[in-house]
Amino acid sequence: MDTSFVFSSESVGEGHPDKVADLISDSVLDACLAQDPRSRVACETLVKSNIAIIAGEITTKAVVHYEQVVREAIREIGYTNDDDVFHADRVFVQNLLTQQSPDISQGVDARKVAGKKTAEQGAGDQGLMFGYACDETPELMPTAIMFAHRLGRKLTDLRKSGRAKWLRPDAKSQVSVRYEDGRPVEVVNVVISTQHTADVKHGTIEDFVIEQVVKKVLPKEMLSRKTEYLINPTGRFVVGGPQGDSGLTGRKIIVDSYGGTGRHGGGAFSGKDPSKVDRSAAYMCRWVAKNIVASGLAKRAELQVAYAIGYPEPVSICVDTFGTGVMRDAGIAAAVARVFSFKPADIIRELDLLRPIYRQSTNYGHFGKPGLPWEETNRVRELKAALAETSAKTVTLPRRAASAREVSAQAAGR
Repeated sequence: MDTSFVFSSESVGEGHPDKVADLISDSVLDACLAQDPRSRVACETLVKSNIAIIAGEITTKAVVHYEQVVREAIREIGYTNDDDVFHADRVFVQNLLTQQSPDISQGVDARKVAGKKTAEQGAGDQGLMFGYACDETPELMPTAIMFAHRLGRKLTDLRKSGRAKWLRPDAKSQVSVRYEDGRPVEVVNVVISTQHTADVKHGTIEDFVIEQVVKKVLPKEMLSRKTEYLINPTGRFVVGGPQGDSGLTGRKIIVDSYGGTGRHGGGAFSGKDPSKVDRSAAYMCRWVAKNIVASGLAKRAELQVAYAIGYPEPVSICVDTFGTGVMRDAGIAAAVARVFSFKPADIIRELDLLRPIYRQSTNYGHFGKPGLPWEETNRVRELKAALAETSAKTVTLPRRAASAREVSAQAAGR
């Protein structure tokens, strides 16, 4: 990559149609887990105009009033204005939830059945998951996506506090950052589109957003006279939310992860209980990557794991430090294998995932937030010790990414 380049990332507000769907799905998940931690939940949501449809597969002992959960999620977002077509009290809720397929259930359950090779809890599906961390920000996240999230969060705070009564829930933000020699040096442009009432003038919106949002949130040293501000560039954004566009669960996966900097395996997060490795293994990979960077083993780190449905061990583990590691990636991978287990049951136990914590993750990214277990840097000491042990043994490792079996064999004794 060139030493000088511009990279952009976007975020969306709580009232964006896709995020409305995500919050409803995660609200259903948390409602189930609050009563029955062993709930199996795969809840998808579609919102459009004055309709909210929940569909998917749920097996739980919890007694959940799904319509009430949907309405409360919409109310929390802020669709309660008299002129809202999509209104918390007036939306039509359609429930198309059924039970989880027994064929999937037997693969996930920790029991032996015909055709299943192990009695351990298996992955809820095949697939590949990524985790990423870098030393650009205090959160160990890429700069552009963190800036975009901060702008969206500030807009929401101003709206919900009543400081700008003309603000409405739907919003998007985008930040372009210039890098020199691999480090972020300036914000090139900021794009913000926010829904508003019909009576406010564009100039008022523009001035307010630049002065009270952008300049209050982004570091002064990253802004300059050359920074371009594009605020509501269409000139009008009155019709928004599900009235203006349909929303679907899981359609903002890049917003949810690393803003395009780190790779994504394609699986969505919201509405899925942690037996689904789309969610839990992606969280695990973030936890591991963040601990690698926090321990000083690399300035950037990305993990990929892949699973087969019903099988507990990942079929592959790959560590990439983009040439920033203190030793070859295979050596860091061996240290990772000594400290962390990627079996679904172990992930759930280590991160304590059978709790109603998922609504906290829905908006402004699933990563880079305090209070979430996969954001802890509590394995730094163990990683450093494992790397020292690996180095002392001078294990000969292949230059290619080690397979899960190879890493496990080289890290015997974890």
